[in-house]
Order: sequence, then C-alpha cells, then structure tokens
Amino acid sequence: MEIKDAISKAKKNNQIAFNFLLDQYWNDVYGFQLKRTENENDAEDITIQTFSKAFDKITTYNEDYSFKTWLLTISKNLHIDLIRKQKSRIHQTSDHSDDDFYDIVDESPTPEDKIITEQNLAKLLKDIKKLKPHYQDVINLRYFQELSYKEISLQLNEPINNVKVKLLRAKKLLAEIIEKN
Repeated sequence: MEIKDAISKAKKNNQIAFNFLLDQYWNDVYGFQLKRTENENDAEDITIQTFSKAFDKITTYNEDYSFKTWLLTISKNLHIDLIRKQKSRIHQTSDHSDDDFYDIVDESPTPEDKIITEQNLAKLLKDIKKLKPHYQDVINLRYFQELSYKEISLQLNEPINNVKVKLLRAKKLLAEIIEKN
C-alpha cells in the first residue's frame, strides 16, 4: 500500500489504512518526541495522542503537504500544549462527552482480536507481562474483560482514539514478542 492510497482509505475510515500509517510513521513521531521531551513515557504518550488526533482529523489533511510533516506538526503542538499545562498548573475539564466527537461503526472483535484470545492463555499472559503497564491495561480491558472502546475510554479517562492507538500499538508490540518466541 502506498502512503497516498493509505491516506485516501483512512479518510474513508479504513482500519487497515490506519494500521499501515501508524506502522509507517510511529518511529518518526516517537523519535521526534523523544528528542524534545528526553523522556520515553512522555514521548510515547504524546505519540499516541498525535496519532489519535491525526486519525480523528484525517479528513482535514491537505495532500499538498507531506503527511510526515503534518504528523510532526500535530505532535509539536501537543508537546507545546503539555508544556503550557505544566507551567500553568491549570487542570481543565471537558463538558463534552466523547459521543459528541467520535462515531464508532463496529465495536465487535475483529478476526485479529479473536486469534489473540484463542492463543494459549498461560503463554499469552506471560508475553503480555513483558509489555509496559499501560499496554497491559488496555489489552486486559479489551480482551479479558471484553470492554468496548467507549468503556475502556471511560475507565482510563482517555479519549476513545487514544485507546484505539494504544491498543494498536500494544497488539503490534505483543505480536513482535510472540514472533521472537
């Protein structure tokens, strides 16, 4: 799949295209943030937020510009916002529910989800424990407690798109761990 093709499909809410774009640009955005924050956790959190925001606003992307530049600009702005929040120490709460912003078409498990749940449970749990705690949490909530994205979002107090991106990333990292074994 080419980048332009993936962007076009992502604008039509194609999950495979989102996965492709995440895989293509994760290291670029994460590396960019790691240099800025000098903190792995902050870099990872901002990277997740970057993809969440980008996927939510993908229809506004102007193809006259590089997709990577667009992502890095979103990432930079999120980092600036984080610094401003830390400096001002003002905690803002939102009066909007996530329903106002997100439209989830299908919350049923994908074939990929079913394959993961059918794995040898003991080995799978051992492999999951190799992930960072926040990835363990999202995998546990989705696959073992069988919560919807919305329920996970409420439980973790994070936007639904952040949950989706964390879950995509967690599944990718878990697949790499499983392949190594």
